[in-house]
Amino acid sequence: MVEKSDHAGLWPSLYDPFRTFGAKLADWLSPATEASGNDTAYDISMELPGVSENDIELTVENGVVTIRGEKKTHEEKKGDTWYFSERQYGAFRRSFRLPEDAEGAKAEARMKDGVLHVRVPKRVQEAPAAAQKIKVSRG
Repeated sequence: MVEKSDHAGLWPSLYDPFRTFGAKLADWLSPATEASGNDTAYDISMELPGVSENDIELTVENGVVTIRGEKKTHEEKKGDTWYFSERQYGAFRRSFRLPEDAEGAKAEARMKDGVLHVRVPKRVQEAPAAAQKIKVSRG
């Protein structure tokens, strides 16, 4: 946590642009995500190319869906006169607050073509009781 002080002078004003740099960098590096809803469920789609299903953790707690994971890839190629090695590692975490009508305990997730699809069904709304005619009596 960074606390802003009201010091006068040159240094605090030079430092201000860097105060939120870490949060902006984290947002920029986070996996691309889309969230939507329809009449029956809420859907979250997250692009995770190169991430194995075993490296993803999905939790629902206190109305918040949290997706954690880690990308670990390593490619190595050798030739007679050349050598190529590339590694990518990185952890990510994204959280989404669910609306009141979401059934977080019934969330489902599947991975297809490098995209994680999370589906959280909505609670079934009970139909309002039909209007009943009540007879008014005297006395």
